[in-house]
Amino acid sequence: MGTADGHTPDAVVLLLPGGGVARSVRRPSPVPAAAVLPLARRLVRAARDEQLAAHVVHYRCRGWNDEAAHPAGDAEWALDEVVRRYGDVPVCLAGVDVGARAALRAAGHHLVESVVALGPWLPDKPGEEPVEQLAGRHVLLVHGTDDARTDPELSYELAERAKRITPDVCRFEVHTDGHGLRGHQSEVGALAQDFVLGSLCGRDYARPVADAMAAPPPLGLRMPLASGFGKSLR
Repeated sequence: MGTADGHTPDAVVLLLPGGGVARSVRRPSPVPAAAVLPLARRLVRAARDEQLAAHVVHYRCRGWNDEAAHPAGDAEWALDEVVRRYGDVPVCLAGVDVGARAALRAAGHHLVESVVALGPWLPDKPGEEPVEQLAGRHVLLVHGTDDARTDPELSYELAERAKRITPDVCRFEVHTDGHGLRGHQSEVGALAQDFVLGSLCGRDYARPVADAMAAPPPLGLRMPLASGFGKSLR
C-alpha cells in the first residue's frame, strides 16, 4: 500500500502478521495478512501531509522454525526491498503475535527507526530472546493481561532488558484482554497510530505514551491502556 497520494514515501511501515506456529514449512494462511490491512490503511490515512507508505509482509512459511527464525528473515528481506524501492527511508516494523517477535528480532537493520510489538509471541524461557538489536530504536510493546497464548510477563521481561539498552521503550497492558487484543481494537489501533506517527513523522506523542517512555521501570513498562484512548485520533 503506497502513500495516500501515490508519491514516493518519506517513511515506511512494514506490517508483520501473526498466525504462525513454532515449527512448520507449510505455506501460511492469507487470513493473518488480511487482518493487519485495516491498521495499514489507518496509518496511511492518518499520516495526511506526511508521505507514509505501509506494506504487509507475506511470509514464506507458517513456522518460526527455531534458529531459522523464518518470519524475521522475511522481515529483513522486506527491509532490503524498501531500500531497493525507496532508498534509505526510516521504517517502523509493526508486528502481531509471531510478527511482533519478528519485528523485534529484525530491528537491527539500519533502516529501522521504531518497532511496534502487539501481543508478541516469545520463547517460554525468560532472557532467551536477544535485545541488543533494539539499541537506538523507539519500541512499543502492547500485551493483554489475559493472554493465554504467550505469558505477558515474558514481554515485560524483554521490555525491561531492552530499557537498559535504549531509553525509548514503553509497554502498555490491556487489562482483561486476550492474545488478539480484540476487545480493545480501537484503542490499540489508536495507540499504534500515535506511536508510529510520533516515531516516524516527528509528531508529538500523546501524553500517556510520552509519560510511559519517560517513566522508569516498572511504571513505564506496565502502563494501562485506558478505555477510549485515542478517540480524538479517529
